[in-house]
Amino acid sequence: MHKKSAVILLLLFAIPALADQVVLKNADRLTGSITKSDGKVLVIKTDYAGDVTVKFDAIQSIASTGDLNVSLGGKTVVGPVTTSGDDVVVATRAAGPVEAPKASVTMLRSPAEQAAYEKSLHPGVLEGWNGGLNLGFALTRGNSETKNLNIAFNAVRKGFHDKLTLYTNSIYAANDLPTATPHTTANAIGGGARYDHDFAPRVFWFVNGDFYHDALQHLDLRSTAGGGLGWHAIKHDATTLELLAGVNYTHESYAVPINLPDPAKTRNQAGLTLGDAFMHKVGKGTVITQNFFFYPDLSQTGQYRGTFNFSTVTKLNKWLGWQNSFADIYVSNPPSGTKKNDLQLATGLNVSFTH
Repeated sequence: MHKKSAVILLLLFAIPALADQVVLKNADRLTGSITKSDGKVLVIKTDYAGDVTVKFDAIQSIASTGDLNVSLGGKTVVGPVTTSGDDVVVATRAAGPVEAPKASVTMLRSPAEQAAYEKSLHPGVLEGWNGGLNLGFALTRGNSETKNLNIAFNAVRKGFHDKLTLYTNSIYAANDLPTATPHTTANAIGGGARYDHDFAPRVFWFVNGDFYHDALQHLDLRSTAGGGLGWHAIKHDATTLELLAGVNYTHESYAVPINLPDPAKTRNQAGLTLGDAFMHKVGKGTVITQNFFFYPDLSQTGQYRGTFNFSTVTKLNKWLGWQNSFADIYVSNPPSGTKKNDLQLATGLNVSFTH
């Protein structure tokens, strides 16, 4: 009977030894599986409280039972981790114990976290996307007979050193009363793609392509291709600001002559691309985005185009939100009889996705 009790006690004492342990400077002890650290905070997964995040400088000692990937200054080593005073000791298989100041730890990952990180560096074509679909619709019948439909789509795929952005937006509105002139009061669709690649911590190059159609401006298609350099003026998780400068080539095709009495319906022009792209997260539920692009025409001095977009998305739950968007598209030399400026304001639901 005494032997059985002794075995049970040994098993009970052995269970904590099979888990990672983190002891804080206030003597609190956490037991579980160390997941990751960025040198500022450490995450340990516990059985009793799930993921627990602690400040790295509040840790007195660390003891891992399995291998961890640890970046110490400029090098990465792999092995079980312990601490000795103010130093971290990694028991590597190839080079033996590697000891360094605890303050030099810039990254720490479990094997699962390391595998996920390495996969994020080279995601599949359909992996790593985040974005949303905006839907807005209005209908009236009776004394007025109108309908309005707005659809927008945005998707971003971020790699370790690059980013691919896809976007499109369309708006259609009509007055169905027999006496209404014109019946169609809005019919525009635009979209494009932009690819960025970092070649320095703050500097990147980009290429982009855009298209735009506006029936009320008699614009069949405007297609623009360009590229240039960008600067990450602000690069944080909650706020980003990118400034861009480059060149572009634009081809326009209209349904009517552009400038009477000239019968030409197409126009080609080379121009500059100057602009910014801004994103800011307000709390945990709202994201604000804004971008402005200015396209001076190098072929016809004094002519230019400009686009401004501002939008907010507020989460209602994990996948559903409420969006508001405002757009202003300006062309200095549209066909005769059409206006230079188009303003678009839309609101509706946002369906977000992550893959």
